[in-house]
Amino acid sequence: MANTIRTIPIKTHPDYTVSIGPGLLGRCGELIASTLPPCRVAVVTDSNVAKLYLPQVTQSLQAAGFSVCTHVFSAGEAHKNLSTLSEVLEFLAEEQLTRSDCVAALGGGVCGDMAGFAAGCYLRGVNYVQLPTTLLSAVDSSVGGKTAVDLQHGKNLAGLFLQPSAVVCDTDCLKTLPPLERADGAAEAIKTGVLSDEGLFSLFDTDDFTADLGEIVARCIAFKGSVVEQDELDNGLRRTLNLGHTAGHAIEKCSAYAIHHGHAVAAGLAIIARAAEALGWTEAPCAARICGVLRRNGLPTGTEYSPAQLAQAALADKKRRGGEISLVIPRKIGTCEMKTVPVGELESIFAAGWEDR
Repeated sequence: MANTIRTIPIKTHPDYTVSIGPGLLGRCGELIASTLPPCRVAVVTDSNVAKLYLPQVTQSLQAAGFSVCTHVFSAGEAHKNLSTLSEVLEFLAEEQLTRSDCVAALGGGVCGDMAGFAAGCYLRGVNYVQLPTTLLSAVDSSVGGKTAVDLQHGKNLAGLFLQPSAVVCDTDCLKTLPPLERADGAAEAIKTGVLSDEGLFSLFDTDDFTADLGEIVARCIAFKGSVVEQDELDNGLRRTLNLGHTAGHAIEKCSAYAIHHGHAVAAGLAIIARAAEALGWTEAPCAARICGVLRRNGLPTGTEYSPAQLAQAALADKKRRGGEISLVIPRKIGTCEMKTVPVGELESIFAAGWEDR
């Protein structure tokens, strides 16, 4: 099964297919050509990924009949901002891309967000495709059509919805990730297991969850796809995918984004699980199981930032509605629910689940 190429249809507006398997970057041109006619493709990537995969992707696209131009921006969450977005938009304009052309996001979540947002803004919307190269982007951000950049006051505060025309996930890219980036992706996949089912969650309670990364990615995408299909614009059910993200985004902001997204989400997931259990919202031993699996995969279950600091940082969270904010509460593995609380209670809730790392 490890070498199987899997395809998962996502029935959104428009619909598209996610292709998952080894060696797919070298075939990305033919896979994209099955969806889009010959056109110009602007490949947007970061300075780390460009050295690894940009020549291969460019060659594949050109062999499939596409004309290619490329833009490389500095790697890192610190560059996921309006300044970099402006650079990408000016590049698309300088290259005179038209509405019949396409943007390709080659890289991790930052690149996917940046290139997708630019594609949605430029000419009021052009096609784009996702070529995720990290486990985090493969299991989560490459699917669903959310794009965004960070503002000084918070993460992902400027963005739009734009579904990709295709997603091509080469699992060979995931095998060579450094441990920190692999753990980042594991955090989002573990989160998906808590949301979806015991079977997926239990895969991370083993000695080596990377034995079949294609299976992990496919199960996460299939679950997220089913949620997105029911709530494409994030008005209800899809908000449950933010499990662990309220405290997680607050941790990222407090650290000036020095803490990676997956590590922050892991700590946020542990905090809300312990808090929910302490407040009688969650069945024991849910929190202990979640924390145990996170630790097994090299992820934090707490933070140095105080409940007061986290609550203050969370005031800018997108999930806030006036004086209330929606939290995702794990009831047990495979069952979660939304709970709306006054923002004034956030500090005490975080305090109920807070641990110093």
